[in-house]
Amino acid sequence: MTPAPGPHDPQSPGFATRAIHAGQDPDPLTGAVAVPIYQTSTFAQDEVGQPRAGYDYSRAGNPTRTALEQALAALEGGRSGFAFASGMAAADTYIRAALRPGDHLILPDDAYGGTFRLVDKICVPWGLTYSTVSLGDLAAVRAAIRPTTKVIWCETPTNPLLGIADIAALAEIAHASGAKLLVDNTFASPYLQQPLALGADVVLHSTTKYVGGHSDVIGGALIVDDPELAEALAFHSKSMGAVPGPVDAWLTLRGVKTLAVRMDRHCDNAERVVELLVGHPRVARVYYPGLPAHPGHAIAARQMRRSGGMVSFSVVGGQEEALKVCRRTQLFTLGESLGGVESLIEHPGLMTHASVAGSALQVPDDLIRLSVGIEDADDLLADLRDALD
Repeated sequence: MTPAPGPHDPQSPGFATRAIHAGQDPDPLTGAVAVPIYQTSTFAQDEVGQPRAGYDYSRAGNPTRTALEQALAALEGGRSGFAFASGMAAADTYIRAALRPGDHLILPDDAYGGTFRLVDKICVPWGLTYSTVSLGDLAAVRAAIRPTTKVIWCETPTNPLLGIADIAALAEIAHASGAKLLVDNTFASPYLQQPLALGADVVLHSTTKYVGGHSDVIGGALIVDDPELAEALAFHSKSMGAVPGPVDAWLTLRGVKTLAVRMDRHCDNAERVVELLVGHPRVARVYYPGLPAHPGHAIAARQMRRSGGMVSFSVVGGQEEALKVCRRTQLFTLGESLGGVESLIEHPGLMTHASVAGSALQVPDDLIRLSVGIEDADDLLADLRDALD
């Protein structure tokens, strides 16, 4: 199968071409254009200790998963990609591979609730410490660095307040202190943002979201440049076993092929939705990095191709009215997750971010989060108008 281009290779093919071809040459045995689903747990060996093509057991490696990992590495411009059974499995595996009890990490003060829960409820008892900081405040990030700080954990845009962090500046801060910068690129997708090219050391994805794109498979990924870190991740992935099966890898790879065209449509529709919300009397505030008034707008314009398909907004009337709006939509399905072709609406405070209630990361109770899908934009606008009015 085709290897991934070198990291940040200026001669590599364009994004949409890589999404369709990287790691996905026609099958040499049959000529099948689609990567086969190697639905097997084990592989015949030609001699004792001599696996054919390097595969001996599917927890350690599977050709369908390899194709996905090569494609993801190519899209992020990294040397090595690793696929996992979920985004949280990817996060946990990285922590176990890169950190040790006594180490300290910095989290954004509006991090995804699942990340906060993993660190606060599972990793702290294991021996890690952490601080939460507004990553948009570089002075505060510098002040939070300790001698034991090993990782700055960045989301940009953040979930659900769509805050923006300067990846290049955070990379400089991290590296000056001997730490690594991990960027959760789930909201942007590889199409809109390339953290490794901006200095990040690790890119994390919940491939369940935009990469898979069809709300039909759970998955996660890590992409890195550093061969030593890649070796540690490969060992921990094999040893911990939180890997996707071949069908899940194949479904995610199928989503990868259309990522570029889907993301452009997500962005087109989100921009139309933002126009409606900004001018609506029942909307108190709109969170979207494409708005010039957004505090991170200039940084987002510099490091992102476009502003994405996620939109959050607060409504007049507080939590009670926010819940009513969530119940009234017809095309926007009330549900968690994001990044699928269908539009979703949710109340973060009582749904995806319930785990941060009462903490420094608690989200506003009047907040609504939209994952704007690829339906006809006029239909989505009519649905939101009806729900708000």
